[in-house]
Amino acid sequence: MSSRSSRTAACTNGDSTMPRFTVHISEAALDGEAEEGLIRGLADAVGSVYGEQFGRLAAVDLVGIPQHRRGIGGAPTDLTAPNITLSLREAAYRHPDVPDAPARLITAITAITDAVAGVLGEQVRHQVAVGLPAVPEGRSGIGGQVA
Repeated sequence: MSSRSSRTAACTNGDSTMPRFTVHISEAALDGEAEEGLIRGLADAVGSVYGEQFGRLAAVDLVGIPQHRRGIGGAPTDLTAPNITLSLREAAYRHPDVPDAPARLITAITAITDAVAGVLGEQVRHQVAVGLPAVPEGRSGIGGQVA
């Protein structure tokens, strides 16, 4: 089974610990080259915190926002302003194989921000917003089953 096939199988066979990134970003920043770098960089970032195997499971959705459909402070903006959410099951924050998981949150935020700045340039570092919500057991589902 190829590496890609094994990741797909892990995601579709009920692996409810799969980390999922959602990135809302200016459409103009997605130039046909940035996408691959962002996807790889974010997967590597979560892998650097939770382990390489976890990074290989990371799903990344890039959502481009057209110009004039994003606002900051009550006004439209043309800033790249990546807004990144890494959704993890609540159990990932107290996983027995990662006893210091809560302390690693700061490391995760830094690694995610570094990955984005590495692809889009240092000028966007101060615009990167990262959210790490914990999804409680029973409040998500995979394949039509509550996970």
